[in-house]
Amino acid sequence: MGALGLAGSDHAEHRTLSWRKFGTIFACGAALFMDGYANTSIGVVSTLLKGLYPDALDSNSKETLDAIAFAGTVVGMLIFGYYSDAIGRKSGMVVSTLIILVFTALSAGSYYKGSSRGMIQMLTAWRFFTGIGIGAEYPTGSVAAAEQTEELPGFFQHGPFVLATNFQLLMGGVTANFVPLILTWIVFDQYGAKGNNQLIWRLTVGLGVVPCLLVLPFRLLMNQPKMYAKNKIPPTKIPYLLVLKKYWVRLLCLSIIWFIYDFITYPFNLYSSYITKKIRGPSKSQEDFLGWNMLITCLAIPGALAGAFLVDVIGPKKSLCVGLALQIIVGYIMSGLFERLSDQIAAFCVVYGIFLSLGQLGAGTNMGLLASKLCATAVKGQFYGTAAAIGKIGAFSGSYAFQRLQNHWYIEAEEKVTDNLYYTAPFYLASSLACVSLFLAFFFIPERYADCQMNEDASFQQFLAEHGFDMQLMGHTAMQDPLEPCAPEARGSPDTCEKNPIDQS
Repeated sequence: MGALGLAGSDHAEHRTLSWRKFGTIFACGAALFMDGYANTSIGVVSTLLKGLYPDALDSNSKETLDAIAFAGTVVGMLIFGYYSDAIGRKSGMVVSTLIILVFTALSAGSYYKGSSRGMIQMLTAWRFFTGIGIGAEYPTGSVAAAEQTEELPGFFQHGPFVLATNFQLLMGGVTANFVPLILTWIVFDQYGAKGNNQLIWRLTVGLGVVPCLLVLPFRLLMNQPKMYAKNKIPPTKIPYLLVLKKYWVRLLCLSIIWFIYDFITYPFNLYSSYITKKIRGPSKSQEDFLGWNMLITCLAIPGALAGAFLVDVIGPKKSLCVGLALQIIVGYIMSGLFERLSDQIAAFCVVYGIFLSLGQLGAGTNMGLLASKLCATAVKGQFYGTAAAIGKIGAFSGSYAFQRLQNHWYIEAEEKVTDNLYYTAPFYLASSLACVSLFLAFFFIPERYADCQMNEDASFQQFLAEHGFDMQLMGHTAMQDPLEPCAPEARGSPDTCEKNPIDQS
């Protein structure tokens, strides 16, 4: 069969919207909720732990606790990027869900011989392994969600992917701020201060198992995406030199943009609770502190929703560039007017929320989408996993870099800020780095429209054929996914396993 014929046509005129298709897409991507929940909740949890155990949780231990999940996430992205292409999306999604479930539960029950310092060290260790499961979600669940969207009509393909992945990640962050606020209302003054916050932080972490329990049954029932089955290449036969020759520019530029976005965004999320607490002053209540944190996170929701619908109208590349340009402007404005804004806490939170919302409109909405559409299906797990891993390295680096930068204007012993640059320097840095991202996106990232994946696969197959690759290997199942419902001998074609209650209408 010819290269172009392998990509084929999915009879686009017969594709319709259905709840079953949406359900499959959300079952694939919704576990990214845990990424947002885990990485945002630790900002609140570490603040509570600092109050409970000031001697055990020094500044270095707090930084490690905040950032260690990023290291695990990078490991998970790289390992499961290969797993996703070599074995399958489905079993990768199930394994990642189980990893998150088990180590989130262990994190909530962290204990070590009654030692507060040992308990924090155990919590740090469990968060690393939780990060591996979160990282596995990107090249398995997100990639599977992107492949399922190709079954939708062309006028609404990108939006469902964004709603099932990036929007879920954002809602995880919102929930991570809402849960400790509700718990504070419930248990406050029922115990002593120490017992109160002990219960709050453990429940905040432990309730993270609920999304895993909800999504796991659906993942066990679904099948491999049809597009993956049709285009799979045995892992030992993937021509990596040819893949790099075709995609290295896209991979490099996308990785740099993702690195910058996470370098900026994750530290801002981690320290938003700290910034808000400092502006409100030490005399304010815990409810006040948590409530303002939640407000800031919620203000990013409009950008994520607008981005989900904008991508199908103007395309993800243009949406990325628009969001970056607007975020740059607001970031510089916030830096210049910080002294006035800090006197009005409501105004500060609104403008800060707009800054975060524009980040969602641009890079937040489009990084995962572009990573899932810029390369061929056969190597998408590794392409996506590599770009996302580099992004998470940015988050890991930013968690330390921003704190080091701010320490130039902060006396820890006195808990005193010596200059407003403590607050404004991160915005100057973020806006300047966003200029680099805008340049790379505008000049080096191609636009992705509806049905682009079929065209990308056809182009890739043609490229391989021209360079002497054996096209008979396409669609070959060398390593069977252990959770695939059909046995290899029963699968005469990739379409054999198409019919599934939650996979196709």
